[in-house]
Amino acid sequence: MWRAWIIPIAMLSACTEFPEVDTALAKGDPKAEFPALLPFEQLLSADDPRLTETDDEALLARAADLKARADALRRPVIDEQTRERMEDGVTLP
Repeated sequence: MWRAWIIPIAMLSACTEFPEVDTALAKGDPKAEFPALLPFEQLLSADDPRLTETDDEALLARAADLKARADALRRPVIDEQTRERMEDGVTLP
């Protein structure tokens, strides 16, 4: 009986939207051409990517940016004055 559910579940999962793809397409030019599809063998035969000195600096800068964003997210969301007002509560008229 449980096997009968496999096909409907597979069909429903095929209808899933991928927000990352949708946002990437929304940011781009709608008239832009799609990239060319390459054979798998051609992809494997491509040279291995190599890092250069400028890549090292870019990665360090990106890591510093990400750490700064993470630190900013650790701060309290509600500032102290607003928190004090909230703790006082609402006075009814």
